[in-house]
Amino acid sequence: MYLQSPDASLLPLPPHTEIVNLQRNRTLILGRGDPDVIDYFWTLDSRNKESVALDLKAPAARAFLDTLIARADVFITNYPFPVRERLRLRAEDVLPLNKRLIYASLSPYGEHGPQRDRTAFDATAWWARSGLMDMVRATGGTELSLSVPGMGDHPTAMAMYGAILTGLYRRQATGEGGEVTTSLMANGLWSNGCQVQAALCDLELMPRGERGQRNPMVEFYVTADGREFTLALVNGPREWPQLVSVLERPEWLTDPMFATAMDRFLNADLLATLLGEMFGAETWAHWDARLSATGITYGLVGRITDHPDDPQLEANHMLPEFEDGFGLKTLDSPFQVTGEVKSQPRRAPAVGQHTE
Repeated sequence: MYLQSPDASLLPLPPHTEIVNLQRNRTLILGRGDPDVIDYFWTLDSRNKESVALDLKAPAARAFLDTLIARADVFITNYPFPVRERLRLRAEDVLPLNKRLIYASLSPYGEHGPQRDRTAFDATAWWARSGLMDMVRATGGTELSLSVPGMGDHPTAMAMYGAILTGLYRRQATGEGGEVTTSLMANGLWSNGCQVQAALCDLELMPRGERGQRNPMVEFYVTADGREFTLALVNGPREWPQLVSVLERPEWLTDPMFATAMDRFLNADLLATLLGEMFGAETWAHWDARLSATGITYGLVGRITDHPDDPQLEANHMLPEFEDGFGLKTLDSPFQVTGEVKSQPRRAPAVGQHTE
C-alpha cells in the first residue's frame, strides 16, 4: 500500500488507452496532457501497481483506507510529517489498526531534528546536501551539476525495500510489525560515504585539479568517433605494461618519464596529453577490441540511447517487455533471486483506476 495523492478524487479516472506507433519512437496516450508524449516517469515507477484515489479528508474515504490497512502487510508513505499529522497517517495513528503491519517511513532529512519537517527532492537532500554535488566537479573551479531525475530516489527506494524486508523478517520471528525508516539524506551520505568518512577522520581531501593534474591512469579519454571512456588502472605494476602493449609503446617501460608510478605522477600532464592524442586517433571499436583482450579495467561512458540495443543488458534480462505493452520495454529491478521467476511487468495504471 503506497499513499501518494491526498487531494485525488474518490472516483476512478479513465484508464489508459492503447499504445500506438509500435516502432522505437512509441507514443503512449495517457488521457491527460499532450497525447504525443509518453509519461515515462509514471510508466517506470508505477508499473505493476493498482491505483486507488481517496480524499482522506472525507470520513468515508478514511474508513475505507482503514479497512485496507487492517489487512495490509506494508504501509509506505513519504508524506511530510505535518501532512501525516493532519491526516492521521503517523505510525502511532496507523499501527494500532494492524499489529502485524510494517509502517515504512521515507523522509527527506530523517525522523528527528530541526529540519525534520522540511520538504525536499532527491536533488536537494540526496544530491546537494550529501556533498555529492560538490564532490563530482570535474575540477575545483567547475560549476555545479544538476542531478538527473530519480538519481537519488531509486537507490533510496532500494534502501527502503531493505528496511521493509528486515521488518518483515523481524515480524516472522516476533509475530509483530513495527516502523522502519530511511531518508534521502541518509542515502546520499551513504553514497558519498568514502568522502564523508575521510572528513570524520579529520582528513583533508586533495582538491580536484585541472585535467592532467590528476592521475592519467584514472581518467577519461575521447576516441576519434567522439565516444568517451574511462581508464581505471589501479594496479600499476600489472596494468601499466598491459596498457603500454595496447598502445604499442614498449619504450615507455624504461623511459625515465614514465617507468615508475612516481615518474608517471610527476609527469602526469605530459602523459595525459600523450594518451589523449593516441586514443583520439582511433575509434572506440578499435580501442574496445584491444583493451578487452587485456586485464585492463576500463569502461565506456554510456549514453541512454545506447541502452535499448545493448547486448549485455539483453543477456541479463535487464530490459523486460511489458506483458501488455506491444513490445514496449522497461527497466528490471536491480536484484535477482536464483530459482525465482519475476512477474512480467504490467503497464502503470491511471490514477484512481482501481478505486471502485
